[in-house]
Amino acid sequence: MNKLLILSGVLLCLNANAQNFDSSNNIQSKYQIQISKTNKPIKIDGILDDEVWQKAEKATNFWRKFPIDKSKPQRQTIAQVAFDDEFLYVSFEVFDSGNVIIQSLKRDFGHDGQDGVAIVLDPMNQHANGLFFVVNALNAQSEDQLSAGGNINWSWDNKWFSATKLANNKWTAEMAIPFKTLRYDANKTTWGINFIRIDSKTNEYSCWTPVPINFASHDLGYTGVLNWKQSPPKPGGNIVFQPYITASADESKQNNEPIKAYGNIGFDSKITLSSALNLDITVNPDFSQVDVDRQVTNLSRFNIFFPERRTFFLENSDLFSDFGIPPIKPFYSRRIGLDNKNNKIPILLGARLSGNISKKTRIGLMNMQTGKTDTYAAENYTAVTVHQRVLKRSTIKGYFLNRQAFLNETEKQKDPLLQFGRNAGLDFNYTNLSGSWSGWATYHKSYKQNITTDNHFGNFGVGYEGRKFSSFFDFVSTGTNYYTDIGFVNRIENYDAVRDTSIRVGFKQIYSETAYRILPQNGIFNQHKFEINNFVVWNPDNTINEQEHRFSYVAMLKNASHFYGNLTLFQSNLLFPISFTGATPLPAVSYNYNQVSFGYNSDYRKEFNLNLNMTVGDFYNGKNTEFSASITYRKRPHLTISINTQYNKLVFPSTYGSTELFLIAPRIEYNFTTNLFWTTFLQYNTQQNNFNINSRLQWRYKPMSDLFLVYSDNYFTTPLLVNKSRAIVFKMNYWFNL
Repeated sequence: MNKLLILSGVLLCLNANAQNFDSSNNIQSKYQIQISKTNKPIKIDGILDDEVWQKAEKATNFWRKFPIDKSKPQRQTIAQVAFDDEFLYVSFEVFDSGNVIIQSLKRDFGHDGQDGVAIVLDPMNQHANGLFFVVNALNAQSEDQLSAGGNINWSWDNKWFSATKLANNKWTAEMAIPFKTLRYDANKTTWGINFIRIDSKTNEYSCWTPVPINFASHDLGYTGVLNWKQSPPKPGGNIVFQPYITASADESKQNNEPIKAYGNIGFDSKITLSSALNLDITVNPDFSQVDVDRQVTNLSRFNIFFPERRTFFLENSDLFSDFGIPPIKPFYSRRIGLDNKNNKIPILLGARLSGNISKKTRIGLMNMQTGKTDTYAAENYTAVTVHQRVLKRSTIKGYFLNRQAFLNETEKQKDPLLQFGRNAGLDFNYTNLSGSWSGWATYHKSYKQNITTDNHFGNFGVGYEGRKFSSFFDFVSTGTNYYTDIGFVNRIENYDAVRDTSIRVGFKQIYSETAYRILPQNGIFNQHKFEINNFVVWNPDNTINEQEHRFSYVAMLKNASHFYGNLTLFQSNLLFPISFTGATPLPAVSYNYNQVSFGYNSDYRKEFNLNLNMTVGDFYNGKNTEFSASITYRKRPHLTISINTQYNKLVFPSTYGSTELFLIAPRIEYNFTTNLFWTTFLQYNTQQNNFNINSRLQWRYKPMSDLFLVYSDNYFTTPLLVNKSRAIVFKMNYWFNL
């Protein structure tokens, strides 16, 4: 099987499918638009009758980006830009065939799968950081910050204005973005810019500049130029103050606690210190309105990485969380506000300084203070990062992390490792100008009381992303004593089911993936994708711990459906006994087994959408049959009902037991308007022995000001529907621009 790793490495070195796209410099020489100034305020009503729109330069002749990137879209789009002393204005004229497809009216729903338009702004025009503003055809807004290679999570929120207007053969949109929400150098008169159109009826994405199919439509490496005849207005200062109040009641029958009522107050504040540097402050933050985690069935031997959902930690999160690789993160903000048993502890206050101190240097400084509980000491968390741009799109990054507990002498003697945890590291990330080649090398160390050896983590790798061919290779080495008090390492803790304890074991690993895409010009298919994935883990003594080799095929159809198949070969040399059924643990020996998966996702544009997956095969010394299904019904644009289910049947030889696991998760969402939403989420999980109900009503009564009413309830699945706990929370906040 290791020959597959050699094959992947050879393929990685091939560049037979070089892109036929212009470099960023050539694109910007060809795609430029002049911004027009207006002396009359523009009425944001979606009707393009203002004087400036009659004379402003037009961005036309968009390029199709998906499903094929070498032609024009079926329907064209016109974009224009203008400004006055307060706002950057954007207009879109979107030619259409009739009724629009809208998945949701909810803010920050995003742009995928619905008719909409967007603007990408890179005020520094360095292809490293920017902003993304999206509006769908019924005026639901989404916005986010962009970084080179970064993912969209819609975590950045700010106040801006938009309106849309539907007609028989087109729809129009207007945006007004306050300059004080943008961070830019007022002396710079060339900005990076791109315009995006999502036409769901034809299953097409299109962009003003040509963007290769293998990159995201919002990729900062493929922007055109926004030209200013004169310097843009100075952004000026911006101070946001957002206080909140809550009232809540809860009870815990599981702990025999009666109903208790609470009240709370706190605030968040955003302060502009310079044109590119912000200070965020939170005092007594409350996250009761945040979505609950989506539960999963975990058949691995390690913890699951759940994404951060709390807004304060999401904004500018790339400064802190982009270190490491997905399964090993030195900084993982979900550790803040939890004790060592994952119980919530109060966060008293926090501050974050983030932004640019020069054209090529970004900094981040975060400090959070938690409170003391009856069983856990107060703690202080500090994170410091510096990102230095080098070359064209490459970065050298460094960080220092510190968790300091305020323990008494008895607590220090009981467990010295609880006193503090510190981490430091350096990353170098290389990306060529087109974004097709990337490389990285990192080194990290942790510091604990009386631990000075085997406390490292490092990795290096290289990747190529072409139109048809892509490949990726990464090597990791992690020491047994590498601790991450504010981080996440998914496999360093190994559970021993016989001794009911966890043992730390360092590891080395290699991960590679190689893919080839076929892009048919005609027929029913948009794309065929063939992929090989290899994952091999070694113990500290260089013996094999486990390996996994997967062969995959995905077919994407022109009707927006797709199907796939996987064959996966496993080898696992268990270090410690483990049980998946609660019966006799599987012995720590070597296991070889194979699994086959098939799946189908139907056309998401239909009222009914169906996703199916079936996995069958061996599982260690037993069998696993897995079936998962997701059914979604949409009465657009208001109602969405979905049911996600997963069933696992595990059958082992008699002494090791058998079990059936059920995960059933219905979700009902009703969007009354673009400002009033109701969501109810149910999760029945027999593996966790928990049935959860979470229902949330959100009313955005003013821009960026909300009222929430949240009800949550938890029950055992065995015995069925015996209550654990319940709570109801009212929360209200208000956004002041000072």
